[in-house]
Amino acid sequence: VEFAPSSLAPAMTAAPAPLLERLAGIPAMGPGRRRLVLLWPQLGDFDSLEYAQALVPALPRLQAAGIDVLAIGISHGPGRERFCSFTGFPPERLLVDSDPRLHRALDLAEGLGASAGPWPGLLLMCAGICSPGTLAEVLRGYTGDGRTPLRPFELATTRLRNMIEVLGHWRTYVPRDDFLTQRGGTFLIDTDDRLLAVHRDPGLLGFSATMHRPLEFLEPFLGGESLTG
Repeated sequence: VEFAPSSLAPAMTAAPAPLLERLAGIPAMGPGRRRLVLLWPQLGDFDSLEYAQALVPALPRLQAAGIDVLAIGISHGPGRERFCSFTGFPPERLLVDSDPRLHRALDLAEGLGASAGPWPGLLLMCAGICSPGTLAEVLRGYTGDGRTPLRPFELATTRLRNMIEVLGHWRTYVPRDDFLTQRGGTFLIDTDDRLLAVHRDPGLLGFSATMHRPLEFLEPFLGGESLTG
């Protein structure tokens, strides 16, 4: 089910059963509190790194608002440790799966890897093929964006730094190349297991419906408080 660009879910929409089943076995992630659950692609993916880097400064405000955060990414133990050390994301809030079984149970896009193979599929998606919005988002990294405080090349420099980190520790972040094109998703779940907001990534660099302000969807649940910069 795809929702509007605002990512707000229709009233009374239940969170997907496979996700609730996974959360049931995790302390403090059951009903009774609001939960922000992030399904990340490979931890060495641009989207995973950028999402974590955007989220880390907002974690105290989310905690104060009673929103518990959990991320589940594709990697292994050493990748989890390296990722958290590099991004500052709390390791106790990150789980890793060796494959995208949960991602696929939640109808998250597999990308072109299934049809073209992992590396050819990734390269095609980097060129914008079957990856809507990717080229525009790459360009935004160089030109800047009047809607945010970012200056030209500032975001591109961050992405370059992320790329150098991942390529220098590739097998730590990505123990298997099989799932390079798998995309992620975001699920904000209410105390009674209803979905408050959802986003299924359509392509590379598409982890938010509003990439210039990727956490904007959370602001209505923080009394309108801005999470920008």
